[in-house]
Order: sequence, then structure tokens, then C-alpha cells
Amino acid sequence: MQKNLMIKDYIKKLSSKDPAPGGGSAAALVGVVSSALTAMVFNLTVGKKVYEEYNEEEKNLISNSLLEVEKYNNELMEVMDKDGEAFLGLMAAFRMPKNTDSEKAERAKSINMGYKNALEVPLNLAKQLLKLYDNILISSQYGNKNVICDAGVAAILLSSAIESAILNVNVNLKGIKDENYKNEVNKECINIMKQALLKKEKIMNIVNFKI
Repeated sequence: MQKNLMIKDYIKKLSSKDPAPGGGSAAALVGVVSSALTAMVFNLTVGKKVYEEYNEEEKNLISNSLLEVEKYNNELMEVMDKDGEAFLGLMAAFRMPKNTDSEKAERAKSINMGYKNALEVPLNLAKQLLKLYDNILISSQYGNKNVICDAGVAAILLSSAIESAILNVNVNLKGIKDENYKNEVNKECINIMKQALLKKEKIMNIVNFKI
């Protein structure tokens, strides 16, 4: 499993001629780094002087957000493997026999399903990452000012992860025949990107004001 690899081993595998891990896995990894940085900001805030000055509602907001990003750490690492599995499933569909009409029909059906699986993993990843912006926003608003820059880095990395995930959606969407499905996914991707940009800008304005 990719999440259990040492960083140097993962990079070596990512650099190799093996088709997986690839860009989708890398997008999930960047998302993990973003959530981990956000958790760091919270961990360097809880128990500090600035934290004790907050009211109970604000303290709970910080504590709950920390729990959420730590959960993201684990969930996003799982996606690193799911992306590769979906891609290999699609490749297996292309290798199916096509000697008879029934084999061709079954192969076409499997390929279509393979494309859907391959795009739904990064699409779900993008949706999940978009939610992480809310936690980063809290870290930029209430986090220890000494590490506020890390909240900004988390927001920048998250933007790259989301854009990368959407790119992986689009490349697989080309293989889908159902135009209605393609249109719905396209609309969803556009909406995710618009929301991501607005959320990132809001966070970066706060970060740049505080540094």
C-alpha cells in the first residue's frame, strides 16, 4: 500500500515506468500534506496563550476542527491507493477479449464502467478536499500567528490538489459516452473550482494581512 511506503520509496515508485501510482495518487498526497499542515497549526495553537484567551465556543471550534483534519489525514491516504486501483481496473477492461460480438459488448461495458470508476475517485477526492478549506479558514482565523504562514501554504497546496484531481476527472471523462452524465460531471467540476478559488482567496487575504 502506498500510504505505508517511506517517502523515498514512494518517490522512486512514482518516478518509475509503472502506471500506478500516478497523478491521482500524487494529488491525494498533496491533499494529505495540506491537512497535516493544518493540523500542525491547530496543535501549535491549543494550550498556548492565544488559545486560553478564546471563549469556550471558539475553543470548541478549534478542537473540533483539529479532529476533522486528523481524520482527513487518514482518509486521504486511503485515496492514494484507490486511485491506482481504479486506473488498473480500467486497463484490465481494455485487455478483455474482443473476438466475438458478445465479448466486444462486454468489453465496451467494462471499459465504460472503468472510466466511471477512474473519474469518480478523483471527483470524490476533489469534493472532500473542498471541505478542508473550511478547516484551513478556521486555522487562519484562530491559529497561532507564529505559524500562520503554514495555514497559507496549506491553502496553496490544497488548491493544487483540487486542480490536479479535477484534471484526472476530465481525462477520464473523455472516454464516457453518456452525454448527460458528462455534462453533469462537468458542471460539478466547474462549481468545485469556483468555490475553491473563492475559499483560497479568502484564506490568503487573512494570512497575508497577519504576516
